[in-house]
Amino acid sequence: MDLGVRWKLHGDGRTPAPGAVVRPDERLSWPRTAGLGAQHVVAMFGASFVAPVLMGLDPNLAIMMSGVATVVFLLATRGRVPSYLGCSLSFVGVAAVIRAQGGSSATVTGAVFVVGAALFLVGLAVQRFGARIVHAAMPPIVTGAVVMLIGFNLAPVTATTYWPQDQWTALAVMVFTGLAVVCLRGFWSRVAIFLGLVFGYVLSWALDRIFGRIHSVDASGKVTDHWRLDLSGVGRADWIGLPSFHGPSFEWSAILVALPVVIALVAENAGHVKAVGEMTGDSLDDRLGTAIAADGVGSMLSTAVGGPPNTTYSENIGVMAATRVYSTAAYWAAACFALLFGLCPKFGAVVAAIPGGVLGGITVILYGMIGLLGAQIWLNAGVDLRNPLNLVPAAAGIVIGVGNVTMEFTDTFSLSGIALGTLVVIIGYHGLRSLAPPHLKEPREPLLDEVTSSYDSGSGPEPGQRAKS
Repeated sequence: MDLGVRWKLHGDGRTPAPGAVVRPDERLSWPRTAGLGAQHVVAMFGASFVAPVLMGLDPNLAIMMSGVATVVFLLATRGRVPSYLGCSLSFVGVAAVIRAQGGSSATVTGAVFVVGAALFLVGLAVQRFGARIVHAAMPPIVTGAVVMLIGFNLAPVTATTYWPQDQWTALAVMVFTGLAVVCLRGFWSRVAIFLGLVFGYVLSWALDRIFGRIHSVDASGKVTDHWRLDLSGVGRADWIGLPSFHGPSFEWSAILVALPVVIALVAENAGHVKAVGEMTGDSLDDRLGTAIAADGVGSMLSTAVGGPPNTTYSENIGVMAATRVYSTAAYWAAACFALLFGLCPKFGAVVAAIPGGVLGGITVILYGMIGLLGAQIWLNAGVDLRNPLNLVPAAAGIVIGVGNVTMEFTDTFSLSGIALGTLVVIIGYHGLRSLAPPHLKEPREPLLDEVTSSYDSGSGPEPGQRAKS
């Protein structure tokens, strides 16, 4: 059985010839491959470490299980789809909602485990019946609205939890990160979130040395005098050790909040596979279902031991586009590096010490970008919001999701926010479509080809290539 773990040496193994690309089944010399693997790990650092911290989960376990999930993905796709699976930011909002309802880390991971299982089943269905089943259930108007309400539902978390801890550091980090995203080029623009974290970390340390403690709310919500950057946990952490594991706990209320994220994950995976296929010149349509299912399995493995869910990363597509090296050997190297980082508790303690003000500046941009991806899906698919069939369900669902509107069905069961907004969009769209006059029923544009974001022309083999964010 070909598992995609044999690679031909590309040229002399040093540098690709002008205009040439290193294909997934090729590799450069092993030292260069290891270097590329390390570059892929750095590229995913920002989001992969921010996400578990925001979800209240162990960042060491997150990075370790991202390596495991990447290995599973590479084996499942037989080495044809180069990809790194890092912690998914799409779940940050549902984690916040679940914890606000009194849920524990086990409740969060239990709900996300079910999402991983649902994603696995969707992947099997796509593999068996083709992408048309997804097109029929989730046209772009639905997908865009759900992604938008998931992102914007997070706004109160930034406004009430992170930003007040240190508003001036948050503002400085927001400005720095925004400048990094816009002004930097190539690889550095892909790791702008990571650079923003480093900047905020150093700035917080410097402000503590210059001005001393800050009087503001701390991570627990109490107004007190505290250090912006508390490194006490770093000193206590061991250099080598296993991360903390825990089993999932399943509660229907939490599961219903998390399930809508399946829609975003399907779109993310589809955009990733499409973009990689365009860059390598190798049609990967036959791998779409496998890629979605493999992502689901990776998330299930991670959440089963207390880690966060995983998904494909556009940051790593940016690295491939910049280097023109699509070798899956580099991703195997990245997975090995991730496993090693996961075995260093001191490294995880450094990540866990990220100041709240720094997270405030980062999340202002990050959460907004997640939400605006929904608008981008609409633009790429040419969704007409003048059509009331599109406008009404999307408008109602987004306001319900962003405003965290609640519907109480019984004393013990209610739906609110993301879950309720998603149901309103999906049921509202299909219900109205069944009753709408023929002239309002526009031809449906494919979802899976139009959910990706653009990279600058010249950063990859073709201008305007797209990848998931």
